Amino acid sequence: MDSLQQLFIQIKSFLDIPVFSAGKSSITLWTLVVLVILILLLFSITRWLKVWIVTGLLAKSSVELGVRLAIGAIVRYIIIAVGLIVILQTTGIDLSTVTILAGALGVGVGFGLQNITNNFVSGFILLIERPIKVGDRIEVGPVTGDVVNISIRATTVVTNDNIAVIVPNSEFVSSRVTNWSYTDRNVRFNFPVGVSYRSDPELVRRLLLQVADQHSGVLKDPKPGALLQEFGDSALNFVLRVWTKQYSTTPGALRSELNFMICKTFKEQGIEIPYPSETFISAAAAWRGGHRRDRHPRRVCEWERVTSWSGSCR
Repeated sequence: MDSLQQLFIQIKSFLDIPVFSAGKSSITLWTLVVLVILILLLFSITRWLKVWIVTGLLAKSSVELGVRLAIGAIVRYIIIAVGLIVILQTTGIDLSTVTILAGALGVGVGFGLQNITNNFVSGFILLIERPIKVGDRIEVGPVTGDVVNISIRATTVVTNDNIAVIVPNSEFVSSRVTNWSYTDRNVRFNFPVGVSYRSDPELVRRLLLQVADQHSGVLKDPKPGALLQEFGDSALNFVLRVWTKQYSTTPGALRSELNFMICKTFKEQGIEIPYPSETFISAAAAWRGGHRRDRHPRRVCEWERVTSWSGSCR
C-alpha cells in the first residue's frame, strides 16, 4: 500500500513539472492533461446535444429538418465558444496571454489562412441566413445535387451519380447558386416537341395534354400546359410544360418517359415528327443533267447539299 501511494506521489510530482509560462500562469503537464480531457468532453457533449436538439427536442415540431440542423449547429458552436473560455479559466490559464496569442494568430490568418477564415465565416452566414439547407436541390457552378450536410467549413452535395462533392462554403456566398427547392419541391420543366406542318395544331395540343395527364409523376395541380412556341423552319415547335415533385431530382428520366409516350401517341394518331435528311448532288452531275458538257469532268469537285425534312413515328 505504501509503495502504491509512493507511486502516485511520484506521478503527481512529475505532472507538476512546469512546461512553459503563459503570462502569470505556469503551465504544467497536469494542466495540459486536464485541458485536453475537458476539451474532449466539451466537444462530445455538444455533439450529443446537437443530435438531441435535432432528433428529440424539435423532432415533434413543425420545423423542417434543415432548420433543426441549423439551430443545433448554432447552439453547439455557441456552447463550445463559452465552454472554452470557462475551461481556460478553470485550469488557471491567464486569458490576457490568450488574447495576445489570438492577436498574433489573427496576423497569421490575415496572411496565410484567408481561405479558411472565409469559409468559416461563410459557414456561419449559411447557418443564420439559410439560403440553402439540408435536403435542398441546388446547382452551384458545375455541381448539381442534394445538400446532405452543412458544416462550418464546407457543404456536402450528393449528385445523381451518388458522388459526394465537398464544396467550400465561400462558393455559396460569393457565387451564383440555384436552389431548385427553396420554397418546396414542386418544379416545372419545359419539354420541346416538334411536329410536321401537315399536323393539326389543336389535335397536337390535346394529345400532349393527354400524355401529361396519363403520367403518374406529373402533378395535376398546377395543371400541365401545351404551348405553340414558334413556327420553325420545317416544323411547328410546341412546348410541353409539366409540374412534378417526384422527378425534381431526375428531370432526364421524366423527359425520356414522356418522349416514349408522346412518340407512341403520335404514331397511333398519325402525327408526323419531322427529321432532316440530306442529299448530295455533284456539280458535274448537275451540269450533265442540264445538257452542259465539260471537256474535263474529272476536275469538277464541288458538291451541292440539298436538305429536306421527312416524317417519323408513323
